[in-house]
Amino acid sequence: MKDKEYYIPKYYRISREIIAKIQNGELLPGMKIPSENELIKKYQLSNTTARKILQEIENAGWAIKVKGKGTFVRTQNVERSVTRILGFNKNMLEAGHVPSTRLIDAQVLQNGHTAVISGRRYFMKGPIYKIERLRFADHIPMMFEERYISVQFCPDIEEQNFESSLFDVYEKVYGFKLSAVNQMLSTIIITNSRIKSFFEIEQPIPALVVEGVTFCGREMILEMEKAIYRGDKYRFSVRAT
Repeated sequence: MKDKEYYIPKYYRISREIIAKIQNGELLPGMKIPSENELIKKYQLSNTTARKILQEIENAGWAIKVKGKGTFVRTQNVERSVTRILGFNKNMLEAGHVPSTRLIDAQVLQNGHTAVISGRRYFMKGPIYKIERLRFADHIPMMFEERYISVQFCPDIEEQNFESSLFDVYEKVYGFKLSAVNQMLSTIIITNSRIKSFFEIEQPIPALVVEGVTFCGREMILEMEKAIYRGDKYRFSVRAT
């Protein structure tokens, strides 16, 4: 009879096998981990054991479960510099991830928009085109953003593809070269049920909030933004000169 002191539970042994594949690069960040059904078929397991395997991998920090899609190898924290004018897509590509975007909502605001950034009040007169977008890296929701775009500078903006880079739209469609971005960074705990549903999380997590004003010329405000970055996925770098 096998000594119980040296007995390794089947779920733990299999979870370590999968983690080893992540560690040696056989399973890369963003790749899908075998599903419950695949584990059951391959190893002749019960549903309970298969779930425990996936939970063990997630608890160990090697994977993340995406509701309705499966369990994926965890993407390492992405670093974003607050000293560079760099869009989400380019940031993700530089970090080695595949970006994507989902448009949540879009509407016209006739009365304009006001924001206070680092103690200074900015106002962008209407009409304003407001959009809400969810940004992904390797299928994992990373950032939720609200953007307020000047219709004065970007006529017919509603006809553009908001699942692509807005920076590309500004430059290629309207001929604007972004000249400056004033941003303010703060932290929150995500408790809002709507935002939690977007990030597909059940428990509150820390988040980084970036509020900013983007200029395309001296005092020409092209857009304003409020973006919520997952604190468990992002880190920000600042360079002092």
